[in-house]
Amino acid sequence: MGACQPGDSSVSAVNPLDFYDVRSLLSEDEQMVKDTVARFTDEKVLPIIRECFEEHRFPAELVPEIAALGLLGSSLEGYGCAGLNGVSYGLICQELERGDSGIRSFVSVQSSLVMWPIHAYGSEEQKQRWLPALAAGEAIGCFGLTEPHGGSDPGNMKTHAKRDGGDWVINGAKMWITNGSVADVAVVWAMTEDGLRGFLVEKGTPGFDAPEIHRKFSLRASVTSSLFFDNVRVPQENMLPGVVGLKGPLNCLTQARYGITWGAIGAAQACLRESIDYANDRELFNRPVSHTQTVQRRLADMARRITTAQLLSLQLGRLKDAGAMKPAQVSLAKWNNVRMALDIARDARDILGGAGISAEYCPIRHMLNLESVITYEGTETIHELVVGRELTGVNAF
Repeated sequence: MGACQPGDSSVSAVNPLDFYDVRSLLSEDEQMVKDTVARFTDEKVLPIIRECFEEHRFPAELVPEIAALGLLGSSLEGYGCAGLNGVSYGLICQELERGDSGIRSFVSVQSSLVMWPIHAYGSEEQKQRWLPALAAGEAIGCFGLTEPHGGSDPGNMKTHAKRDGGDWVINGAKMWITNGSVADVAVVWAMTEDGLRGFLVEKGTPGFDAPEIHRKFSLRASVTSSLFFDNVRVPQENMLPGVVGLKGPLNCLTQARYGITWGAIGAAQACLRESIDYANDRELFNRPVSHTQTVQRRLADMARRITTAQLLSLQLGRLKDAGAMKPAQVSLAKWNNVRMALDIARDARDILGGAGISAEYCPIRHMLNLESVITYEGTETIHELVVGRELTGVNAF
């Protein structure tokens, strides 16, 4: 018998967005989560997201349904949260970012940077007050760590909090804060005489201002803000009692970065799908461009890199659910997967030719969004150095 040749019709077709059938490695519950969020993205996000991006508008009308699906604080236990595993949270991020990075960013911040630290480090009173409301989408939160002078060196924090009787008085500023202008509560990190501490600063507190940042060319369907603190007085009970030092915010970032490793896959999948469809339809020199070796090699490379990222994030998720995930492993995945997605978005934009710069197609929107994703929550260089430190035992920061 002759060997089966590449392209032989006897070879079963594969899913171009899941070349290694990663779906078969998911439990029934994980598959259900993925399918539910995929349906939400297809039916509710994709029909409006281009317009939202063009108008620089966060689609706040989606928040109640996002909450109703249990996507806010999905991996937390109790307090109205869904209690899903880490892989399910990753799949949520993947399917949301297949729609837009701004939607995934909203869920990431609410879940990993606001609800997670309250759940992990907050008092029972803080948990009871905030977590059910945040899970239900009745309250929105933001995370104040990055400052105007830079975000890669949080140990050099300028924002400070000083005791004054039974209160704390906060002064300083934060920059590039997702959800800031619409947040009901901000998890703010400030330097104290005892070290770095987290505080819950509520909207409307005198001296606290959160103006939105405009004229962005990335994450336009997401609210990004500055936070200003001018003698902002908060009571002692608004301080997170369970952590002191940099490990507090860094542990939060580890949770959020984990979700980003999955989210980038969704953006890349959207770009690959658009590239395949366009290459099949567009004709040059009397044949579809998908019939050329050059385009097929580029599409194949996209599939290779997406598949690698899928397997990397899935194993990372299994480690997370086993309680064995290490921050350096998250850094490697964030570095690899976001770089993968950005490169694919740029190449997809090119495959579409002149149409690639039009918002009628998704690659330019994903490309612009991913320019932020590759920078926030640890730049590519920072994650390279985290992995390098793990390999050598030497801190080169």
